[in-house]
Amino acid sequence: MYKKILLAYDGSEAGQKALLDCGEIAQWSQAELHLVAVMPSAMSFVGLEGGVYDVELEEREKKKYRGVLDDGLRRLAEGGFTARGEVVTGEAIDEITKYARRIASDLIVVGHKHLDSWAARWWRGSISGALIEHAPCSVLVVITQ
Repeated sequence: MYKKILLAYDGSEAGQKALLDCGEIAQWSQAELHLVAVMPSAMSFVGLEGGVYDVELEEREKKKYRGVLDDGLRRLAEGGFTARGEVVTGEAIDEITKYARRIASDLIVVGHKHLDSWAARWWRGSISGALIEHAPCSVLVVITQ
């Protein structure tokens, strides 16, 4: 049975559905529940401000991701679930798998929304698909339509 469950949480509709499912699985298996929100590294923000690194922009982004994580933890607490959470910085797949290894996670849960067009799928890619390829443990993909 699962002992440690990691939810990669981004606050999206798919992420919120995964949050609910993750809480239920953790309760059922009496597992520790961890949430991780992945903020893109500072280099991802460079282009947004005309090629100059902006400390204020990075601070705003940190606050935004901390807010997303806190919202997920609050939603779980309202449902009677206890969880730990952390905001990490970097590439989503790398950071999620690194965090899963660090806590010795048995299961990674991620939300996924089917994209409407081939162009959207090509442009955005599939984090859940890449995560399955690189994860050190089982991955549960919670799908929303």
